[in-house]
Amino acid sequence: MSPAGIYLKPKKEESLLRFHPWVFSGAIASVVGEPEEGDLVEVYGSDHRFLGVGHYQAGSIAVRILSFEPVAVDMLFWTGRIRSACALRRTLGLAGTEENNTYRLIHGEGDLLPGLVVDIYAHTAVIQAHSAGMHHARRDITAALREVLGEDLHRVYYKSEGTLPFKADLHEENEYLYRAGNEESYTALENGLRFHIDWLKGQKTGFFIDQRDNRSLLRRYAGGRAVLNMFCYTGSFSVYALSGGASLVHSVDSSAKAIALTNENVALNYPGDTRHRAFAEDAFQFMESMDSRYDLIILDPPAFAKHKNVLRNALQGYRKLNAIAFRKIRRGGILFTFSCSQIVGRNDFRLAVFSAAAQSGRAVRILHQLTQPADHPVNIYHPEGEYLKGLVLQVE
Repeated sequence: MSPAGIYLKPKKEESLLRFHPWVFSGAIASVVGEPEEGDLVEVYGSDHRFLGVGHYQAGSIAVRILSFEPVAVDMLFWTGRIRSACALRRTLGLAGTEENNTYRLIHGEGDLLPGLVVDIYAHTAVIQAHSAGMHHARRDITAALREVLGEDLHRVYYKSEGTLPFKADLHEENEYLYRAGNEESYTALENGLRFHIDWLKGQKTGFFIDQRDNRSLLRRYAGGRAVLNMFCYTGSFSVYALSGGASLVHSVDSSAKAIALTNENVALNYPGDTRHRAFAEDAFQFMESMDSRYDLIILDPPAFAKHKNVLRNALQGYRKLNAIAFRKIRRGGILFTFSCSQIVGRNDFRLAVFSAAAQSGRAVRILHQLTQPADHPVNIYHPEGEYLKGLVLQVE
């Protein structure tokens, strides 16, 4: 059975001709056939020229393009894309090394598989589908992962309850799609440090892999410093600070579960280390009441904005948070500050931090401008994929 056909309005094919992988609903002139959410469709211009094949979905993004060439989306397709992504991670020195077995294997549009995320934790692959099309293809994706990764893959866990579009009405539950034996290992390595990974109940796929390079940078600055890690979640920045020789490390998160996980990860790497303490407290309240002992502060909050209609409030949140840090950090201190909100642009975030710095009246220098690591590649034709922004600042 041939896929349904999507025909675009005149001049609406221009973004596809520039290889942007999204078709917006307002660009569609007509639909031939009756595609359901997640079905494969072929996209044509107003002149009936073939433009691409992709997954159909309800909402403003109507089609996510899988290929701009006429191809069969079959097992050969899935194994080819996954094999290419795996080769890149090996080139990056992330796959199959003794120091690191934690990395992102598939990063949506950045790996030409829009709507799909696959993270690797040692011998476990965690799949997240962000589209109904990837949900329907989950078993083919699992089979392709098994073929490409071979004996290195012991488990495939599907974790998409919170990521599937609600309009698709799929009611999917998280589950193992593949499991070899009864072995359970929830520990993974990152740059020689060990971390408990809770892919069953943790946020996202269980760990924020996207901060790996930035954590390594922090380690270089941590020596002899008093470090405050706000919104600590798994405590990964705290573990890196300890490994870098920090004099003390305080971890703060409003979630008691996050604090427990932080303490577990610290103990896993530095059992009995008295340099570390963790606090289950509201971030703003903790920072307002704290003294000025810290000379390295990490601000890595959850996304303040997931929709454009709350962008203004998000920017106010970033200004307020950074303003407190600028006011409290010791002279000569180092501030690592981040935004992981996709709709907050790099310039918007920088302006928010600039405003906070100006409000403090202190001299501030930019030492580094940070982003996501290479295993979270950004498709050059899809700039929306660059979601992580960060600055390392020295405050006089």
